[in-house]
Amino acid sequence: MNTNRRSFLRLSAFALPFTRVNQLFAKTPAAGAPAPGAAAAGPVVISTWDSGQISNAAAWPVLEKGGRALDAVEQAAIAIENDINCCVGLGGNPDRDGHVTLDACIMDEKSNCGAVAFLERIKHPVSVARKLMETTPHVFLVGAGAQQFALANGFKLESGKLSPDAAKEYKKWLKKAEYKPVINIEHKQSKGHGPFAPARLDNGDFNHDTMGTLALDAQGNLSGMCTTSGMGFKMRGRVGDSPVIGAGLFVDNEIGAATSSGQGEEVIRVAGTHLVVEFMRNGASPEEACKKTVERIVKRDPERAKTFQVGFLAINKQGEVGAYSVQPGFAYTITTGDGKGKVVAAKSYLS
Repeated sequence: MNTNRRSFLRLSAFALPFTRVNQLFAKTPAAGAPAPGAAAAGPVVISTWDSGQISNAAAWPVLEKGGRALDAVEQAAIAIENDINCCVGLGGNPDRDGHVTLDACIMDEKSNCGAVAFLERIKHPVSVARKLMETTPHVFLVGAGAQQFALANGFKLESGKLSPDAAKEYKKWLKKAEYKPVINIEHKQSKGHGPFAPARLDNGDFNHDTMGTLALDAQGNLSGMCTTSGMGFKMRGRVGDSPVIGAGLFVDNEIGAATSSGQGEEVIRVAGTHLVVEFMRNGASPEEACKKTVERIVKRDPERAKTFQVGFLAINKQGEVGAYSVQPGFAYTITTGDGKGKVVAAKSYLS
């Protein structure tokens, strides 16, 4: 898809001026950003990828006014879900049968959490997840049940029509994959009932770039969210790490919080964000905790790790932030006292 996380910056009102684009993936933090591991003064919000500038710009006004971290991360999600891009919201790439299905979760400072998965035709899955968290005893709803809950709580049913970019990419993928969608029936002619989602999109980016946001508010409380349209051209019904508490997102208000992006199956296998927080509990800095978790993933299958991307982003109670990924290219956006989002390149296991 032509619209990917890097072109978010061109399309968004919050984009950096052109003269600063070359700074985005510098190996040192942008001017004014705390160095990785350094504590931020006052509230802080961090989001995965350079497209996190869209999310952070929506979250920051809440934090700047002394608002709650939970409200800030919800606004971050709504902003990126409104954007037309490859990987988040109803404008994202569809599954292999041509349907966009959304996953999201949200978690507050008291370990309250809500999640939805395989949700269709609802624009803001993160808000559905929050409504679930705040009005029911449940944590997770999926599919038709999640949609029914959303409609019962006033969410609008959208058309389900693919965005122009998604429709174009889906048509290209169908031709290349020689896949003929049959609703609820596997494609039996291919070994393993494939084809499966490609590891990379046509532009070379790794498939499945989730948006995760973590915030520390003026009261010292943490919250986080994770939202995605999932891996482009995935099997119908596939769910990755994004809506799974402890995989795509985990918040422990005594210790810190973490979120992830990339190949969700690999994150689920190690309960990735929970593991990051536990490493911080045992004394690791946010970057060290992310690094140790990436090493755990790579150790399982070093050769296979060369074929996928996973990145972790974390913050502790002191406002220290850090990130680490399997492959080069993962970045995060941080917004602190001046309200300007700075993009920082994460270190990686492979170079």
